[in-house]
Amino acid sequence: MTDLSQFDPNAASNPNNNIFGLPFSEEDARLVILPVPWEVTVSYNAGTSRAADHIFKASMHVDLFDPDNKESWKQGFFMRPPDKKVLLKSDYLRKEAELYIDYICHGEVLEKNLFMCKSLREINEGGGYLNKWVYEQAKQLLNRGKLVAILGGDHSVVLGYFKALAEQHGEFGVLQIDAHCDLRASYELFTYSHASVMYNALKEIPTLTHLVQLGARDYCQEEWEYIQNNKDRVIPYFDKDIKERQFEGETWKQITDEIVSKLPEKVLVSFDIDGLDPKLCPNTGTPVQGGFETEQIFYLLKKIVQSGRKFIGCDLVEIGVGDNNEWDANVGAHILWKLANLLVASNP
Repeated sequence: MTDLSQFDPNAASNPNNNIFGLPFSEEDARLVILPVPWEVTVSYNAGTSRAADHIFKASMHVDLFDPDNKESWKQGFFMRPPDKKVLLKSDYLRKEAELYIDYICHGEVLEKNLFMCKSLREINEGGGYLNKWVYEQAKQLLNRGKLVAILGGDHSVVLGYFKALAEQHGEFGVLQIDAHCDLRASYELFTYSHASVMYNALKEIPTLTHLVQLGARDYCQEEWEYIQNNKDRVIPYFDKDIKERQFEGETWKQITDEIVSKLPEKVLVSFDIDGLDPKLCPNTGTPVQGGFETEQIFYLLKKIVQSGRKFIGCDLVEIGVGDNNEWDANVGAHILWKLANLLVASNP
């Protein structure tokens, strides 16, 4: 058990410790954060595969006092180092994907180019490999009694994690904070695209009973029709609809109470940072104007816990690395801190 008698939570963080400057080992930590350095299918800006290192550095400047969850951190948070083999595989396949995307976007016929056919096959096989790797890592940690959070990487990285949690918890719901629906059957012929992750989750995990989506504001007709045909499982709160309700006098509390009522007993929070106003995440892969403030989401998450519902896991994805990556990482580190505290607080 970690001895905290000599640890001062008010002092400057020691970078020789782990995430947030906390002095916990993986063995002693209640919550283990698993970084997944993968961004093979991103369709706009890259960089999120290296977000974990930047967030680790930024986490040293996050104050440890959370007025809503004052003691959660004392149960221990630990982040594993990003797996270099996964990162190298992502880098290799990303180069293949860039060539492939450029090729098909110019209207070329895929079947006429054997190299591009081979690249597509390797990318889709890589997605299957990544799903299996994440599932196995998460499953091992869950079997050891750990709470597990995922730090992306692009949004495709969470599917194996969802499956591991489904095996442990049975029926559950996902609260997805995102500018996009991620409900395409495939995108650019990538089976495990970041734009298809929720479609794949609903298809492959029958115990995922509810998908409540918050903040979507950039989606295609195929996704709209999928939502209309699956109203028993998919409950959208589009950014436009939320704002129009507020323009007409409804409060965020009233909307929050309604959202909470749509969630089942067990909830997984899937937080794509592009669900926020892009001023908070300018280097995210696919930014879209509009979106939430962080305090709106934190208020909602607090109300979910107060309702008696249980968080079974969380992920934070699509944090970009760009010219001003310190800001993106700073915001990401503060969100990760809040998510970690809430996850532990929800599992006394």
